[in-house]
Amino acid sequence: MLVDLSEAAGHQQLLKGINRMALVRHLCANPGRSRADLAVDVQLTKSTVSMLVRELIDEGWLIEREVVATGELGRRPTPLYVDPSRLVLVGAEVGIEGARVVVTALTGEVLSRARLGYGAARGAKACLAVLGSAMLKACKQLDAQTQRVIGIGVGLPGGVDEVSGFLHFAPNLHWRDVPVGDLMAEKLAGSALAGVPLFLQNEADVAAIGEMEFNPGEAVDPLLYVSVNQGVGAGVIVGDRLLMGRRGFAGEVGHIVLQVGGPACSCGRHGCAEALIGARAMLPDSGDDDPLAEVQRRLAVGDVQTQRAVKKAGSYLGVLLQNLAAAYDPGCIVLGGAAIELGDAFVQPALRTLNDYAEAASLSPPPVRMSRFGADAVAVGAAALARYRLTRPLIAPAYAAARGAAKQEAA
Repeated sequence: MLVDLSEAAGHQQLLKGINRMALVRHLCANPGRSRADLAVDVQLTKSTVSMLVRELIDEGWLIEREVVATGELGRRPTPLYVDPSRLVLVGAEVGIEGARVVVTALTGEVLSRARLGYGAARGAKACLAVLGSAMLKACKQLDAQTQRVIGIGVGLPGGVDEVSGFLHFAPNLHWRDVPVGDLMAEKLAGSALAGVPLFLQNEADVAAIGEMEFNPGEAVDPLLYVSVNQGVGAGVIVGDRLLMGRRGFAGEVGHIVLQVGGPACSCGRHGCAEALIGARAMLPDSGDDDPLAEVQRRLAVGDVQTQRAVKKAGSYLGVLLQNLAAAYDPGCIVLGGAAIELGDAFVQPALRTLNDYAEAASLSPPPVRMSRFGADAVAVGAAALARYRLTRPLIAPAYAAARGAAKQEAA
């Protein structure tokens, strides 16, 4: 029987890549393990682990630390850590008013930031050009001699087909069927970021990945991230995987109908969560481009009508959280987005409503906490998306093949 040696070599390379990234991911979650520890933990031979660790140290993925003297006899194992200094990630948020970019270490620490407004240009191509400029601006703060960008992630405000690189629909930007992947590649061509792997996903989805990937604590499953800005979205992580749906629309909870015959939503429906909870629900009489800033101003001066509107929106957020808790039974719900910065006036009515529903059913409410990354949640989450994809080579071939097929079909 003849064996296709080229295919066998490809399988060997894939297996090696899987093992290499298994070591990286294990050290992300369990820093300080030795080579011997890793061999036991990931069930590889000591010689294989030693060989792979040498490669990963040379390439900048891992670093050795000095052994702390304990006074005990014998040689102490050398602890290994993910290197926070040499390989870096770029994460970006396409916001309603502008672009926010961070550069992070592999371990999630933010090394540099950049923000640029869109100005009068609101078309997709012009705004994505601004995004590219913000990326390059953030990367100028790096040390080109010692630091290298290995992945770029972008969080987008709408339904995203990650495989094809298309943004299907972003209602608050009025964008539809935008080839974001191709436009960003065009913008970055000839720059220091040309050819760097680029990953795209919905903003709430990447924020959810950030809470999972860059969380040094115990893993939570399922993890549900709910984002409230001008729109409302959610990211769901189940069993280390992002729930995306057939067309990339999973998590578009802002368009769950909470009130039959309710107020009009940007999507064309009536009574959606976004129309009852989002920023414009709190300030229906304003045409302001940044309604949340105006809501904060009115709350600060004690405007009674605004207080009532914020409380009502918070209560509807609690209804949405109850529905999501019933649907997913999450281990934790994380709240993020600019509206959460309104504080107790908005968040407490939501938590009370959620707790009241749980008490009525004789159940414990799910744990709820605020995002650990604050205003950077989407941008940091986008960087986490890049790490998430790069360190899971088992799904990379299928992902690449599907992306190629999608581009051929589009052509």
